[in-house]
Amino acid sequence: MIKPDLDLDLPTELGAVHFVGIGGSGMSGIARLFLEAGHRVTGSDLRDTDAVRELRALGATIAIGHDASHLGDADTLVVTGALWQDNPEYQAALQRGIPVLHRSQALAWLIGGHRLVSIAGAHGKSTSTGMLVTALRELGADPSFVNGGVIAAYGLSSSYGADDLFVVEADESDGSFLLYDTAIALITNVDADHLDHYGTQEAFEDAFVRFAQGASEFVVASSDDAGTIAVTRRLVDKKLVTFGFADTADVRLRTVTAEGPVSFTLEYRGEGYAARLAIPGAHNALNATGVFAVLVELGYEPDAVLRALETFQGTGRRFEFRGSVRGVRVYDDYAHHPTEVAAALATARSVVGTGRVIAVHQPHLYSRTQMMAGEFAATYEHLADHTVVLDVFGAREDPIPGVTGNLVAERFDDASRVDYLPDWQEAADRVAAIAREGDLVMTLSCGDVYRIVPQILDALEATPEPTFA
Repeated sequence: MIKPDLDLDLPTELGAVHFVGIGGSGMSGIARLFLEAGHRVTGSDLRDTDAVRELRALGATIAIGHDASHLGDADTLVVTGALWQDNPEYQAALQRGIPVLHRSQALAWLIGGHRLVSIAGAHGKSTSTGMLVTALRELGADPSFVNGGVIAAYGLSSSYGADDLFVVEADESDGSFLLYDTAIALITNVDADHLDHYGTQEAFEDAFVRFAQGASEFVVASSDDAGTIAVTRRLVDKKLVTFGFADTADVRLRTVTAEGPVSFTLEYRGEGYAARLAIPGAHNALNATGVFAVLVELGYEPDAVLRALETFQGTGRRFEFRGSVRGVRVYDDYAHHPTEVAAALATARSVVGTGRVIAVHQPHLYSRTQMMAGEFAATYEHLADHTVVLDVFGAREDPIPGVTGNLVAERFDDASRVDYLPDWQEAADRVAAIAREGDLVMTLSCGDVYRIVPQILDALEATPEPTFA
């Protein structure tokens, strides 16, 4: 795993830029921006994905697989934290002495002198970023943006705009959100995560204090989340706007109706407002309230803001519908923390009607699985009717002895409601055997669990009648 050097002085010019892992959700968006800014872009990835093909169509030269020769005559190498030290392209760059930048440093260089809105938090960043970008465009603005997920209305996760406003999903996982020269900060929550990097919850909160204190204009933050409250109490001489259910919130969320597309009411400066989103999920009413707070502080009229938010259609891998076979709907979601899983499953409950919710959980990171196995099990057992657990997607981590997906499965109180099936075909077949008309199947992880969805759909096709009800 490569950690960014946050003290590195960025080069004045980057020249031709080579991205290792260019097809990743974060890397592909940044690579697109470099192409739009006129840079020559090359890259490599393990698979020839849709993202890779789209970048090729825009002019990038991309190789499949990793080899030192792929570096070519690049002037700068861009990497992710998930890259291993022995990557041949990374090692070739070190030997040649060309600058090696973490993707967040490349983005910071690209942002330059823009007026930056950074959206941070353990959960809700991608959706909030997508909401803000969609609303700004609907309100007549043309911001640049980089999001961790594809914004459904545009089919893009990034784009260069004509305005000086730049909106980014700011990644806190490795501290890289501290690199940005933020003008406006939106903090959705500070629910302790990424303790493999930070070590303690206190260190995690310290990073958010530095992030918020660095915002030059104002900070919008949750009034309800305990971690966020702990952070905002430590801010000094900072304009703070709070949002949430708390009586003291500057933008107060009053009521939420979460059956199907979510509707809600809020109070701002003594006036009441009602809104309805095009997407489901009570948590999205809270995300929309935070975005509302940012936009009204930027000077937009409240009614116009709420009308603009109603046009948001969601982001990729956030309760994303993938298909329906014999009356069984299949969704994919990026949730990889117990709080996120709870929100995703609650959303599923709000739309499934009389059907059941069948979850397919791919644990992400050995360290997170080891620390939170009990929380994951309790969340799935409480909110899903049945859960199939796959093996751990290790990402940037080496395996930890004894840590497998079974660590989650064995923490269920009722063993009949869970299966640990590391073989994906067995897992897909089990889902198809359980699912009946009206049920909702959801895959959950920020790993590569989305790749099992075609197997599940095929298995459903091949199993006309469930063998287990």
